[in-house]
Amino acid sequence: MKTCKSCGATKPLADFYGNPAGRDGTRPECKDCTRAEKKRWYHQNRKSEIKRVGQWQRENPEMVRATMKRFTASGKRNISNRKTHLKRKYGLALEAFDALLASQGGGCAVCGRTDADNVDHDHVTGRVRGILCFNCNVAIGHVAEDEDRLVALIAYLARDDQLTALVRERGLALSR
Repeated sequence: MKTCKSCGATKPLADFYGNPAGRDGTRPECKDCTRAEKKRWYHQNRKSEIKRVGQWQRENPEMVRATMKRFTASGKRNISNRKTHLKRKYGLALEAFDALLASQGGGCAVCGRTDADNVDHDHVTGRVRGILCFNCNVAIGHVAEDEDRLVALIAYLARDDQLTALVRERGLALSR
């Protein structure tokens, strides 16, 4: 156990970053305080940090490529892209997406297929309604979220079933 120099909280040594020069091999501030300080410093020096990192990347393109290649090969790039997309487009964290999918029984909210990974949202308000499979999501998009059009489609399909039954009956009558 160790007491943080910044917040005064007593925490286990695992809650402190390592520092070989430190008496106990850790930094005097806990990880939470260190992260908060780094975040505060970054916001105060944002422009100069972006400029510094950009300069380093221009001077070391081979290292940037190698790092990106490792990032992509590890699968972390796809996860990062998915997280960013969900947050940017729908305001959803990956954990919230997973919780919503689990609350739907792990499948599409309409048909129950287990390959559901499309976020369905109201295009006017932006409110997320559920997670759908590709086909159900596209179907809602094609009818432009118009309930009257959906009812008309259902009536059309029912009429087709009635016509098919009528054709079968007449076909059977003619074959006798």
